Amino acid sequence: HSSSSNLFVNCTSQSNIKPYEIPLLIMTANAVQDVTNPSDLTRVNNKKSVLFFWAPWHQPSSPGGQMDLVFRTLAETASKQSGTDTLFFRVEAEVVNQLSRKYDVSIVPTFLLLDERKAIVDRVEGTEASKLTLSVRKLLSMPLKTAPSEGKDEGKVEEQQPKQKSEEETLNAKLHALINSAPMMMFMKGSPTEPKCGFSRQCVEILKTNSIPFHSFDILDPAQQHVRKGLKTYSDWPTYPQIYANGELVGGLDILKEMVEDESTSLAEQLGINKEQDISIEERLNALLSRSKLMLFMKGLPSAPKCGFSRQIVELLGEAKFDAFDILTDDEVRQGLKKLSDWPTYPQLYLDGELIGGLDIVQEMVESGEFSEMIEGL
Repeated sequence: HSSSSNLFVNCTSQSNIKPYEIPLLIMTANAVQDVTNPSDLTRVNNKKSVLFFWAPWHQPSSPGGQMDLVFRTLAETASKQSGTDTLFFRVEAEVVNQLSRKYDVSIVPTFLLLDERKAIVDRVEGTEASKLTLSVRKLLSMPLKTAPSEGKDEGKVEEQQPKQKSEEETLNAKLHALINSAPMMMFMKGSPTEPKCGFSRQCVEILKTNSIPFHSFDILDPAQQHVRKGLKTYSDWPTYPQIYANGELVGGLDILKEMVEDESTSLAEQLGINKEQDISIEERLNALLSRSKLMLFMKGLPSAPKCGFSRQIVELLGEAKFDAFDILTDDEVRQGLKKLSDWPTYPQLYLDGELIGGLDIVQEMVESGEFSEMIEGL
């Protein structure tokens, strides 16, 4: 117990690093390896590992930043205590994006703790050094599972199940909100104006020809691959496009064609859609605002902001749990939210559906400590 307690690093800002810790940090270069290709990890067998996803524009996770120093300190100390059983890797999230997509990394910093079978043991997002330290401690204390067993290892699997279930529930809640964000919803490749496959293009043409109002979601968006994969399981439908009416799966192109061929009733009646009245923008905005307690409307996504203000507010949010919507993908939402909130610019941050403000206000609240009090318990 006394040896593992040395791993604890209480580092919430660079100013908290004590002078006597600096020599240790300088010695950590060999304890951390940089991943430049996904194959770098496939060559690591029978070893536990910690992956640190970072970005150069995020100062705390960039080289020499707060979380980079914490990570290197943990790596150096761990290498002395557990030999080569656990390896530490840095992954530049936007460069090695195959790994970012594989592990559904949407915010930096993200730390993934893997057992020697490459199964995720824990995930830590944000700049909470103490939480990362405790997670690393637990990983180091886990014995290697060199062969399947009926005892101890099975217990470890059972311990992981609650977290996996929680992640699944979170994804399912997001999918449910997306499906019900409009009476007629199509998950397609590309957009209605620029379909990226023939099946999606035909579905768009059928709906427009029959004057069916609909909204769409681009499942090719690199930042939304968890939606693309998860929706197949959620709806038990393996292909795209997928069409939903009033929250219920209709099917794909073949089903839609069969409905059109049924001349006994109109397509709108079969779908249960009122062609004269699409869902109002207010209803759409309310559905988006209720998607998460803390909701950010920004240009781009947390993993790839598309303006400096959006990037800065993501950095300020740090370890806070929040969801985000890219207003560049939907002009109706972009313009409608400005009117609803009476706030002319982006990003906009909301708590429980109420506007907090933009970058300047959030920055002031973070500096005063008011923001951390407001989101406590999220």
